[in-house]
Amino acid sequence: MTFDQLQIYPHLIKGLTELNIINPTEIQVKSIPSLIKYDLDFVGQAQTGTGKTAAYGLPILQNIDTKNPKIQAIILSPTRELAQQIAKQLFKFTKYASQKIFVEAVFGGEKIDVQISALRRPTHILVATPGRLIDLLNRKMVDISHAITLVLDEADEMLSMGFKPDIDKILLHTANRQNMWLFSATIPDTIQQIINTYMRTNVLSVKVEKKDVVNAAISHQYVIADIPQKLNVLLKFLKTQHQTRGIIFCKTKAAAQNLAQQLIAKNIAVDALHGDLGQRDREKVMRAFKNEKLLILIATDVAARGIDIQNLAFVVQYQLPEQIEYYTHRSGRTGRAGKNGLSLTFILPHEGAKITKLETELHIKLEKIDI
Repeated sequence: MTFDQLQIYPHLIKGLTELNIINPTEIQVKSIPSLIKYDLDFVGQAQTGTGKTAAYGLPILQNIDTKNPKIQAIILSPTRELAQQIAKQLFKFTKYASQKIFVEAVFGGEKIDVQISALRRPTHILVATPGRLIDLLNRKMVDISHAITLVLDEADEMLSMGFKPDIDKILLHTANRQNMWLFSATIPDTIQQIINTYMRTNVLSVKVEKKDVVNAAISHQYVIADIPQKLNVLLKFLKTQHQTRGIIFCKTKAAAQNLAQQLIAKNIAVDALHGDLGQRDREKVMRAFKNEKLLILIATDVAARGIDIQNLAFVVQYQLPEQIEYYTHRSGRTGRAGKNGLSLTFILPHEGAKITKLETELHIKLEKIDI
């Protein structure tokens, strides 16, 4: 299957090709032909890293009326990093468009006055975190009443972060919409309530199975270590990586901060990325990591949403994630652009059944190693 067969415009295909996006993923094949026609409600169940941004982004871009300066599409995202990434990707898709399509991203952690000023310019597509969009609506600094399309990206993540009241308000402000598209890794009861309340009864639903989303270029390994042993085992592993770069995932902010301090004490170039950091500090950490001043980034799952760093040799799951979907998201930070990657998971002696569950549900094999 090609993007041409999905009836994507040639100038968008040219932009995709430049980004080395040649063949559509399963979620794109299953969703684009329907979404491109507009005027439907849609639920796409797929994990992070399956190409959802292009799945909804390309149909939106093809249906934008560039002569109309009003906001025609809204994309809601759980985190500022993901919002920035979505806006950046849409911008890159339109590099060869003959008519300029204006995309703005608004999110917390940045001065609202700067974003208000940006929204005074023509804006066709607005990418937003729910809290910041509500703030702008309360100040009457943005008009989304003309939006035709509303996308809820990573919907389960937004609800788990407590954005349900904000989403309800935004849905009321977009009563004239023709399309409501919801993308989510899981469909818990709270998501089903939104579907039942706000979507048409003939909503189109598609699902990408977990077996189709795990990158075959990633080697999956695990090591068993008691809590007192974990730091020393991690240090031994890092020595085997010969100064290559990677991300270490922890479940909590406290665990990420503590591990960062322990590694810094061992003269390892690391820093932590977590929800307590202000925007300026987050950007400082990410800039240092991108510029390779830091070898290792220690991150929580929510803080890592939207991270897209090339040439990461490995991912360490220092603590098992709460949800199996997070395993796929974490592992997917490595093994990109055709390169091989390694995902190493630390487990406690009594957690062997969790490895079996990962293997069964994700259709992968985790190799036990000793370090």
